[in-house]
Amino acid sequence: MDIFSVLTMLGGLALFLYGMNLMGDGLEKLASGKLESLLDKLTNNRVKAVLLGAVVTAVIQSSSATTVTVVGFVNSGVMKLSQAIPVIMGSNIGTTMTSWLLSLTGIEGSNIFLQLLKPSSFTPILAAIGVVMSMMSKNDKKKDLSSILLGFAILMFGMDTMSAAVRPLANVPEFQNILTMFENPLLGVVTGTVLTAVIQSSSASVGILQALSMTGSVSYAAAIPIIMGQNIGTCVTALMSCIGANKNARRTAMVHLYFNLIGTVVFLILYLVARSAVVIPILDQPIDVAGIALVHSVFNLASTAMLLPFTKGLEKLACLTIRDNPSVEEQVVLLDERLLTTSSFAISRCKSLTEDMADEANGSILNAISLLNNYTPDGAEKVVASENRVDNYEDKLGTFLVKLSSHNLSAEESREASKILHGIGDLERISDHSVNIMEVAQEMYEKKLRFSDDAQAELNVLTGAVEEVLDLAVRAFQTNDILLAKWVDPLEEVIDEIIRDLKLRHIDRLKKGMCTVETGFVFNDLLANYERVADHCSNLAICVIELAQGEYNAHEYSSKNETASDFTALYHATRRKYVLPQAQ
Repeated sequence: MDIFSVLTMLGGLALFLYGMNLMGDGLEKLASGKLESLLDKLTNNRVKAVLLGAVVTAVIQSSSATTVTVVGFVNSGVMKLSQAIPVIMGSNIGTTMTSWLLSLTGIEGSNIFLQLLKPSSFTPILAAIGVVMSMMSKNDKKKDLSSILLGFAILMFGMDTMSAAVRPLANVPEFQNILTMFENPLLGVVTGTVLTAVIQSSSASVGILQALSMTGSVSYAAAIPIIMGQNIGTCVTALMSCIGANKNARRTAMVHLYFNLIGTVVFLILYLVARSAVVIPILDQPIDVAGIALVHSVFNLASTAMLLPFTKGLEKLACLTIRDNPSVEEQVVLLDERLLTTSSFAISRCKSLTEDMADEANGSILNAISLLNNYTPDGAEKVVASENRVDNYEDKLGTFLVKLSSHNLSAEESREASKILHGIGDLERISDHSVNIMEVAQEMYEKKLRFSDDAQAELNVLTGAVEEVLDLAVRAFQTNDILLAKWVDPLEEVIDEIIRDLKLRHIDRLKKGMCTVETGFVFNDLLANYERVADHCSNLAICVIELAQGEYNAHEYSSKNETASDFTALYHATRRKYVLPQAQ
C-alpha cells in the first residue's frame, strides 16, 4: 500500500464523514417537528425512553450528538438524570442503523435484483436525483430530501473509496499479522476505544472496520473486541461536553461511560470464557460487512437488555462518582449551548421557554392589576420578581437564538426562531408595564387616592378588555393559532377607542369637580400603560399571522387590515361586548 492509497483512503473517510453529516442534517430537518413531539411525549417509562433514544439517533445519525444533547437537557433542567439514562441506552441501539446501511456494500451475487440492491448500482441515480432536486426545487421539504439523497450517495461513495484503497492490503503479510494481533481481546478493545475516541464517531469507526473487512482478512475474533471498544470510545465526546456543566449533567456523561464500560466488561468476560471452554469455529472465519453490523447490533441490544432493569443502580453509581457539594451553589441553566448541536431540539427548548416567558408576563400584568384594588408590599415584590425573570428570559433567549441563527436551520425552524425573536421583546415590554401599573397602585395606596365610582366602573370595562386581549395574544403566540390572533387587532382598536372616551370623560369630571388633579394624573398613567400593553399584544398577534405567511411587517398589516371585512366584523362583535356605562 503506497502513499497514494493512503491518500485515497483518507479522501474516502472524509467523504464518508461528510456524507453521514449531510444525510443526518437532512433527516433532522425533515423530521424536526416529529423530534419535538417525541420530546413532548417523553415519560418516565423506560422502554419508551429507550425507543426515543434509538429513533432520534437513527434520524440524526450520531449517538454522540444525542448524548451531548441529553447532557444539555439535564444541565438545563429539562430532563432528570433518571429520564436521561434510558435515552442514552437507546442511542447506542440507534447508532447501529448506520452499520446496516453500510452493509449494503457487501451484497454479492449475479442475480439482477441483488445487483440493484448494491449501492454502486443505485447511488449514482440517487445522487443525480438529489442534485436536480437541490438545483431546481424551491420547496424546503424537497431540498431536505435532496440533502438526504446526496448525503447517502456521498456516504456510500466514501465507503467504496475506502474499501478500494485498503483492498490491496489483503495480499500484504504484515497487514495480516497486525490483524492477528487484534485477536488478542484486550488489544482489540483498546484499539476500538482509541480509534473511536480520536474520530469521535462510533458510526465512522465501524465504517472503517467494515471497509477493512472487505479485504477478507478481518476475522470474527479480531472484530468482536474492536466493536466492544468502539462503544467505550464514543463516550469521549459526552465526557468532554460536560466540562463546566452542573453535577447532574456530569453524572449523565458518567452514566454513558459506565453503561458502555460495564457492558463491554461483562460481554468480554463471557466471550473469553466461551473461547476457553469450547471451540467456536466461526471466530476464525473472515467477517463481512453484514457480520459487523450484526455483531454491533447484538452487542448493543444485549447490553441494553442487561442493564435497563438497573438504571437506578447506574444513577447511584454516577452519584457516588460525582458527589453533592453543599458548599457549591449550582445555578439553573435555562439554555445550554450543547443544544446547538441539534437545531430541532434547540428550537424546541427555545419555544418551551418562550411559552414560560409569556405565561410569566401574563401573570405579572394580572397580579399588577389586582394590586389596584388590594395593594400589598408582598404583592408588589412578586410583580418586580416576575419582571426580573422575564428580563432574564429575554436576555438568554435572545443571545442563544443569535448563536443558533448561524447554524443551518430549516425553513420551519427559521420561522419559529424569527417569531420568538420578535415576540420576546414585546413580552419583555409587557412585563415592564406590569411594574408601571404596580407603581400606580403603590402611589394610590401611599397617598390614599381613590377613583370615583364612575371612573372605577369605566376602568372595570377597560380592564376586562385588556385582560382578554392579553389572554388572546399569549395563547395565539404560544400555539401559533391564527384564528385567535385575528381577534387581537380588532380588540386592540376597541381598547384604543375606550381609552379615548375615558380621557374625554375624565376631563369632563375635572371640570365638574368630581375628581382631583392628583387622581387625574394617576388615572392617565394607568390608561397609558393599558394602551401600551394592548399595542404589544397586537404586535404578538401580527407576528403570528404574518410569519405564517412568510413575512413580517406590523405597520403594513395594521394599515391594510383596518378596512378588511373580517377585521370589521370582529371589531363590531368586540365593540358590542365592551360598552361603557352611561356618563353621569
